[in-house]
Amino acid sequence: MAGIRAFDARALTMPDDPAAARAFTERLRAEGHLPRTNAVALVVFILAFVMLGGVAAVIIALLVVFAVALGPGAIILGILFLVPLLLAAGALVAAVVFSRRAQRAQEARRWRLAGFARDVGMEFVPAVPSPPLPGVIFAIGGDRQASDVLRGREPRFVEVGNHSYTVSNGKNTSTVRWGYIAIRLAVPLPHIVLDATANDGLFGSNLPASWGRAQRLSLEGDFDRHFRLFCPRGYERDALYLFTPDVMARLIDTASVLDVEIVDDWLLLYSGEELSTVDPARWAWVFSVISTLLDKLAQWERWRDDRLAESPASPALSSTPSRPVTGTGSPTVAAPLVWERPPVGVAPPGRRLRGANPWIVVGIVLGAVGLGGLLITFGPLFLFLFTR
Repeated sequence: MAGIRAFDARALTMPDDPAAARAFTERLRAEGHLPRTNAVALVVFILAFVMLGGVAAVIIALLVVFAVALGPGAIILGILFLVPLLLAAGALVAAVVFSRRAQRAQEARRWRLAGFARDVGMEFVPAVPSPPLPGVIFAIGGDRQASDVLRGREPRFVEVGNHSYTVSNGKNTSTVRWGYIAIRLAVPLPHIVLDATANDGLFGSNLPASWGRAQRLSLEGDFDRHFRLFCPRGYERDALYLFTPDVMARLIDTASVLDVEIVDDWLLLYSGEELSTVDPARWAWVFSVISTLLDKLAQWERWRDDRLAESPASPALSSTPSRPVTGTGSPTVAAPLVWERPPVGVAPPGRRLRGANPWIVVGIVLGAVGLGGLLITFGPLFLFLFTR
C-alpha cells in the first residue's frame, strides 16, 4: 500500500510472550488508553466465595451439634446441603479461570496487533468510545465503541477496526458487531451506498438502515448481481461518474462481500465479521482492498457538484470589472465571461439519502398477514363451494 511500509505480518504469528503482553497492557492502562481492571467484578467474586464459605461453615456446625439427635441421617442431610454448595463453588472457580484465560488472550491480541501496526507503519489504538465517523453503523445503538483500531496517515488517513453497539428490543438487549475500513477523502461526495448482496441475511440487507426504492440506480453489466446502489435522486449521473466500469470491476473482484458507503468526505466499508484480527490472511486481504480503492480516489476527488455553481450564492459565470476603452466618449466594454469551476462541496439534496417509509413496509406485512388469515379461514369454504 502506497505510503505504508511493505506488508509484514510476522508480529501476528510470533510465539506467545505473556510477560511482554501483560506489560504492554499495563502500559496502555497507565497512559489512559484502556480502563483499569474491573474492581467491581473482583469484589463480587470475593463476596461470593465468602458467602459460600460462611454458609458451608454454618451447615457443618449445625450438623455437628445435632449429630447425636439425627443419627445416620446427619450424613445424608450433610450431603444434601453441601453438594449444591460445592457445585456453586466449582462454578465460581471455573468462572475465574476462564475469565483469566480470556484476559490473557486479549492481552496477547493487543500485543500482536500493536507489533503488526508498528511493522507496517501504522498506529494501534486499543479502543475509541463513540467513534466520530458519519457512517450508518456509527449512529445507532448504545455503548458504541471501536476496538483494535489501526490507523495510517499517509498518503491519506486510513482506519481499520471493529465496531460494536447494543440494541434493545423490549427486555432483550443484544450486541451487534462489525468490522470496518474508513478512508478519508480530500473532498465531500454525494451520499451513496453500495449494499452487497453476498452478505444478505434471511430478510435481505444486513445494513441497519433502508432507503427508498426511488433512489436505487441500476448499473451496467452484472454489477447489480453483487451490489444494490443507492444515490440521492438527481445524482444518477454523478454516481456513474464515480462508479465507472473499471471501479465496479475492482469492487466485484476484491470487495464483493463488503457494504460500501460514501458520506461527506469519508469512504466506509463494512463487514459482518471482524476485520482487525490476528489472522495474517485477513490483513493481506484488507490491505489489497485498500490499495485497490486508493488508486481510484484521485479521480473521485476531481468531482464537483454543478448544483452549487447554479445557486445564486455561487455563480457559474463571472467577468472581470468593466473598463473604459481609450478615447473620449468611448463606450464601456465588459471583459469576456469566464467559466468558474464549481466550489468543493455537495448541495443539500445530495448530502444524505432519504430513508424508506417504514409504514409502507408495515402495511405490506399486515396485508400479507391479513390475506393469509383470510385464506386459512375461508379457504376450505371456497374450496367446498367450487368443488360441489
